[in-house]
Amino acid sequence: MAATVASLLLLSGLAACAGDSGESPTPSPTPSAAADANAEPTTEDVAALAAVTVAGEPDAEPAVTFAQPFTVTAPVARVTDEGTGEALTDGQLLTMKYLALSGADGSTQESTYAAAPYSFVLGDASQPPVLNEILQGQKTGTRFLLAIPGQADAATTVLAAEITAARTIPTRAEGAAVAPADGLPTVTLADDGTPTITPVKADPPTDLVVQPLITGAGAPITAGQTVTFQYTGVLWDGTPFDSSWENGKPFTAVIGSGQVIPGWDQGLVGQSVGSQVLLVVPPALGYGDQDRDPIPANSTLIFVVDILDAG
Repeated sequence: MAATVASLLLLSGLAACAGDSGESPTPSPTPSAAADANAEPTTEDVAALAAVTVAGEPDAEPAVTFAQPFTVTAPVARVTDEGTGEALTDGQLLTMKYLALSGADGSTQESTYAAAPYSFVLGDASQPPVLNEILQGQKTGTRFLLAIPGQADAATTVLAAEITAARTIPTRAEGAAVAPADGLPTVTLADDGTPTITPVKADPPTDLVVQPLITGAGAPITAGQTVTFQYTGVLWDGTPFDSSWENGKPFTAVIGSGQVIPGWDQGLVGQSVGSQVLLVVPPALGYGDQDRDPIPANSTLIFVVDILDAG
């Protein structure tokens, strides 16, 4: 169930097709719902959320009351209780628990209070801007409400959440360098760790290539973990199509669960935290025969991925 609200929170930059594997989000330069994410709430939206009441003790699933049906026209948020813990800073990995309710009838859509919490990077542009805005200057323990309008005919979602932890993560891979196999695209790193990928003049491989470039000292990542990455992606001919380094924030996703393309799920599970990995992803494990501008159909993709954190 957690992927449902996660997909609502990741309102831009994550829509892609994985060919025969079906719909599967992945790092992408093409915002899927940026207009919705950046829409300004109306006075009526703000007033509607102000009327929602939240009761209950911290770290326990809250009781949320609102008039039904509840609707908003744009994402809107407000802090209900300020935290007293560590100050939150931009770029930190935040962990939150939430209860998601249907605005149509108040029924529970999902809850992480008895399951794994949700993690995201504060300031990540793929999150609703209102979420990043209300958490600036707050502390761990902060409790808040977030209402997200449904897509098409779906109901508005009312999210009651609290920030339970925050930690600062590295900005780049750190570890022992690995000599790559011959015949692969070459990678050079800027002083800050930003990779540049130089292609090779050869036919692309038909199978997934997984080439560690740096071996980190952390534990191997496992399917189902929430993992934070830096990445750069180019086409086989070297044409860039996306980069978290240029976007300004790392990317966080649950690995091995279909939240990213199969090439990432297959190639990154088992790699250790702190590592940098070169992935050459054939079309069948990427976007397949779908044209995802600026990525043409049947494209072989090259990624350099820094694994920053997993939990």
